[in-house]
Amino acid sequence: MDGAPPAPPSKEDEDSMHVLVVEDDAVLADGLSRVLSGHGMRVDVVGSGSQADLLLQRADAAEVLVLDIGLPGIDGFEVVRRLRARGGLLPVLLLTARDAIEDRVRGLELGADDYLVKPFATAELVARIRALARRNAPKAAVLALGQLTLDSAAKRARIGERVVELSVREWAVLEYLLQHVARVVSKQQIIDAILPWGDDLTLNAVEVYISRLRLKIADAGISIRTIRGFGYMLELAAPAATTTDAAAPHA
Repeated sequence: MDGAPPAPPSKEDEDSMHVLVVEDDAVLADGLSRVLSGHGMRVDVVGSGSQADLLLQRADAAEVLVLDIGLPGIDGFEVVRRLRARGGLLPVLLLTARDAIEDRVRGLELGADDYLVKPFATAELVARIRALARRNAPKAAVLALGQLTLDSAAKRARIGERVVELSVREWAVLEYLLQHVARVVSKQQIIDAILPWGDDLTLNAVEVYISRLRLKIADAGISIRTIRGFGYMLELAAPAATTTDAAAPHA
């Protein structure tokens, strides 16, 4: 973990997320706690797999689990296995000093959502935690703006009564924008929110999907506005300008 000081909490940090850190190295655990707290997160720290397993039996244990693999007692792999065996859906980010592919694959197959290999940059740790929390956030079944509706359960988009055909990634981008109506979202935020672990998407590709979506929703009464240097914002389209009738001639 690098020694970069935490950035001041942003608007995104105001709704403090609850993170459980499981790390037996006391110095690293303290550093992680300070960094995440500095980014507006509420942090609990335990130093063994047994303690973590006990805490994780509570439904409110955390919103994201940051879990070291090499723990005393039961290791991180076993903590994940038990969590998933109980039906727990808590997002799990593994921390490991092991760089063997087999260990990464094993953790993911047991149910972990992502991993970081030590040493890692704190900015990447924070970004991955936020991405996991966003992906796990409850989503409305139906999202709507203007004439556009997205039925998340049926995976169907409509403008009025017309069905709009969307690719998987077009759907994901549009759904994310609808979840953040009238808010500016960056290309990187879109990538972090919509991609499963291990997939790849470039900033230029996001531009392509936005361009396609603009064409497909052009008659929905909404627009995807580019905020230069910051990202995109979905909003209701401005009403079309009307031509004022010329003044009637004097009798």
